[in-house]
Amino acid sequence: MSEFMLDRSNIPGVVLAGGRSSRMGRDKASVTLAGRTLLDRVIEQLSPQVSAIAVNADVTPHNCSRPFIPDIIPGKAGPMAGIHAAMAYGASLAAVTHVVTVSVDSPFFPTDLVDWLADAVDAPEKIAVATSESRVHPVFGLWPVSLAEDLETWIATDQKRRVRDFLLRHDVTEVAFPLRPTRASLLDPFFNVNTPDDLTEAERWLKVLA
Repeated sequence: MSEFMLDRSNIPGVVLAGGRSSRMGRDKASVTLAGRTLLDRVIEQLSPQVSAIAVNADVTPHNCSRPFIPDIIPGKAGPMAGIHAAMAYGASLAAVTHVVTVSVDSPFFPTDLVDWLADAVDAPEKIAVATSESRVHPVFGLWPVSLAEDLETWIATDQKRRVRDFLLRHDVTEVAFPLRPTRASLLDPFFNVNTPDDLTEAERWLKVLA
């Protein structure tokens, strides 16, 4: 049997932007960071790394020209419902085996994220997820589209719906990303903007990175 080879030229990406944003108090996709929305920044960061981009959200993001894919599973079933929608989107595209997901609230994620995750995928149903400082960031993952049906069943039957529990059911590799050196200090590339205070901190990081 031939060894599995992931086609890196055919990996679509999905920006997960359907969270409740309760701590921010407004839709995070439309939050502006130094004059640009978080959604615009994340799309720009991801675009060179993937073959196509779609946005998973409850409603079509304002002024977004990318394909919009809402959750297929009703009832605000959490981040795994967004990942399920991403899998289904990937499966709808020709010859796609894996789809990458990123979070709309993490504007500093690595420019080589997909390459690092792809390096870890050596089997058709292998999942690769990002880590930093020993923390797992499963919304930054490379997912086999063939697992969409299993994920849908798990969401429907697992009461806790903890991402960790779904990952334990499958072949997963955790990919460790280093902190990013800056002239101020080390930046976690998966720093996420959950609150207004986080947004202020993100603005400081932008100035440091400039």
